This record gives sequence, C-alpha cells and structure tokens, in this order.
Amino acid sequence: MHHPRVFCRLVSGFILFTSTFLALPRAGAEPKPDRHVILISVDGLAHYYFDDPKCQMPTIRAMAAKGARAKWMGTSFPTVTWPNHTTLVTGVHAGRHGVIGNNYYDRAQNKVIPLIPDPLFDKAEIVKVPTVYDVVHGAGLKTAGVCWPASRNAATLDLQLPDVFDQQIFEGASTPSLLAELKEKGIPYWKQNEWCKAGNSGKPQRDWMYTRIAQHLLEAHRPNFLALHLVSVDALEHATGRQSEEAYWAVSDSDRCIRDLVGTVEAAGLGDRTTFIITADHGFITYTKEIAANIVIRQEGLREGQGLKLKQQAYALSQGGGCFIYILDEANRDAIRNRLAARFREVEGVEVVIGPEDFAKFGHKLPSENPHEPDLMLSAADGYSFSGKDDGDAVILATDGPKGSHGYSPFHDLMGASFVASGAGIKEGVVLDKISNTDVAPTMAALLGVKMENVEGRVLTEILSE
Repeated sequence: MHHPRVFCRLVSGFILFTSTFLALPRAGAEPKPDRHVILISVDGLAHYYFDDPKCQMPTIRAMAAKGARAKWMGTSFPTVTWPNHTTLVTGVHAGRHGVIGNNYYDRAQNKVIPLIPDPLFDKAEIVKVPTVYDVVHGAGLKTAGVCWPASRNAATLDLQLPDVFDQQIFEGASTPSLLAELKEKGIPYWKQNEWCKAGNSGKPQRDWMYTRIAQHLLEAHRPNFLALHLVSVDALEHATGRQSEEAYWAVSDSDRCIRDLVGTVEAAGLGDRTTFIITADHGFITYTKEIAANIVIRQEGLREGQGLKLKQQAYALSQGGGCFIYILDEANRDAIRNRLAARFREVEGVEVVIGPEDFAKFGHKLPSENPHEPDLMLSAADGYSFSGKDDGDAVILATDGPKGSHGYSPFHDLMGASFVASGAGIKEGVVLDKISNTDVAPTMAALLGVKMENVEGRVLTEILSE
C-alpha cells in the first residue's frame, strides 16, 4: 500500500474540496446547459497522419474541413499517456498537475510506483489542479468519462467507467447505475479485464466497447461534457512502428468509431448543439535499438548486485523514448548528477540530457519541490528508445524488428499530436499552424460557457464562431 487507506481518503477529500472550490465558475460566467462537448483522444494519433495519403480517416478529415484543425499540437514531457491525457483536461503541464509520468520512483519506499492504468490511486490523490470536468460540473452541467486516464473515482464525473484493467477495481470505480444500464443493453463491460489481458489483440474490442458505452451515454444521458479514450492506434504502433500497415488499419478503425458517435449525435437531435474535439496524447517514433540506461549507471559503479543484494546510488526509470534518472545518494547528489549528465551526453542514441536548470522549460518541477520528480531527464534520438534492462553488459540492444515508442522530447517534431475541432461554435475551414495541448481544456471550457483559471494554455479564439 502506498499510503494507509484512511490517510489516503482524508487527503483525497481535502484535494477534492480544494479542487472543487477552485473550479467554481467565476462571477459573470454563463454556463450553457444546452451545449455538448465531446472530447475524443485517439491515443497515438500523430499529426503526420492527417496529410498521409495512405491513411484512411474520412470522418476526421471531413470534420476538419467543416471545422478547424492544427497542423501540429505540442505535447507534455514525457510524451506518454498519463501525463498528456491529464494535460488535455487541465490546461497545464505535468509539473503543475502532478501526473509526472506513467510511473515514478518513490525514494522513501525505494520502489517504482505505477500510475498507469490507475491501479492504486483515485483521481483526487494524483491530479493536483482543477480539470475541465471539475469546472463544468461545478457550473451545474453534466459530465461523463469513458476510459479516461487518471480519472478513477472522480467525484465530478457524473457518469464514468475508468481506464483501469483490474475488473474488480474497474467495476468498483464505475457508476453503478450506468453498469446496470450497460448490462441491460448487453454492452459487455464485464469483458474489460479479459480484453486488457489480451494485449494488442484486445484493444480493438475495447475501442468497440468504449464507443458503444459513449453512444449509450449520449442517447440516454446527454452529458454536456464527455471524454472518451480510444486505445488501438497506440497499441499497433508500439508493435509495428509508426505509419505501418497495422497502424493505418487502427487509425481507420478509430475513424469508424468516431463516425458511429457522430451518427448517434445526429440521430439524437444534438448535431447543432455539439462540438467534437478529436485529438491525441502524443506522436510516435519507430525504433530498432534500445538504450539500457541502468547499465550505464552500473558501468559508473553506481549500481551493484541484484535483488536483495542490490546497492544503488542511482536508478533509471524508462518512460519509453524518455527516461527519468533518480539520484539515491543524498550526500553526493550534485556530484553524481553532474557525472551522469556528462556520461549520458556521450551515450549512443541519447539526444537530449535535461538538467535541473531546464526542468521548467520541459514543464517539470525540481525534486526539492516534488520528491517524485527525477534529478535528470533524458530523451532518445529517432530510432532509439529506453529499455528497463538492468543486467548484462550491453548498453545498446537491438530489437527483433521495428517497434514504436513515444516519451521523447515534446520539441521533437514526430511527437506532435493531432487536433480537430468541429461542430457547434467552431468556424469552418480554419487551419492553425501550431498549438499546445494546454490550449485544449480552456477552449472546451469556453465552448460550454465557463472559464478555467490559472492555466498555462489559452482559449483558441481564432477557431470560435461565437
């Protein structure tokens, strides 16, 4: 257990109270109870798919033609799922919202703490700032979430099924009345764990199920804000690399899911009151080599032994194309950090070494402000990713064919994500050059007549028709 349960609940309650208080709409705001915003994250839908003639996504392209899109949307470091989905709904980068990676190393417990896929913590325990659904809910509007990362047991989601693999936790954190409705309709939420355990082969089934759930929510409950996470594009890119035949199929399948949702909205008579936001958490890079960062640390004499005999002064935690370096020898922290920074600058495939002086540029706080933060951060070059391997002598490892990864520097062009806005309140035919993922939440809030305070992004007023 990460915390004693009672303490967890007390902390959760305090954070929830604080977040809800901060999320209340400002005086003069006019919430729009007759409007609907549907946020769909197609996990891994990089910006370059939009203009790729091999990529078939007619629904998304038609929505862009009738609405607005950005050629490139900047993402948060590390460019992995949990931090970036949290940025999409908070308007701030990882250092501010607190979900700093897919996992982190807890120095006090000397172990890795997973955040993906919400196995331990509720939303109120890990998200430290208000979300757009907090603000929307606080304005008296209805909210819903389907498979949205870092939203487990969110008190401000009126209807939800979280992005959790364990069936018992998944059902326990889902809205009971919604589960009863899904059972009545034969939408098989009870298959969640089975399809999660199936890995890549289960993700298209999961997308089908999540889409059916979203359709039911729109038909039966008409939420003002709905967040939906589709997962198969990311899965197939990991397995085969970016812009592979399998990835193209997955994009086409996700496009079909979105087409079905558009049809549901139209059939429900909500078409002229609904805005779709189609976006993603990160891009993708194809790699054929892995960097074993912990072997570099061993070569420096800062890790010895294994298991119970392990002696470590530093630890490397892979974030895919990014890597967190934790210094565990407090007395020699600065010296070890400087030594490892110099060494990693010489390692094949390491493109960027991020020292404390640049943490703010990459959207992170210093470990003195948040002890979960690392002491150094790394980003790999195109063609490389970081491995968690911690034995043997080889620093560079060949893969068995092309694979796909993300987690790299958000300033790498290939990490840019897609962004399309279409429907009510959106101008037609607007093409923006570059935007930030921090712009998404305040823009969605504006569409619903509320405002998010203290965000790092801006309202994309140039795409709004009202």
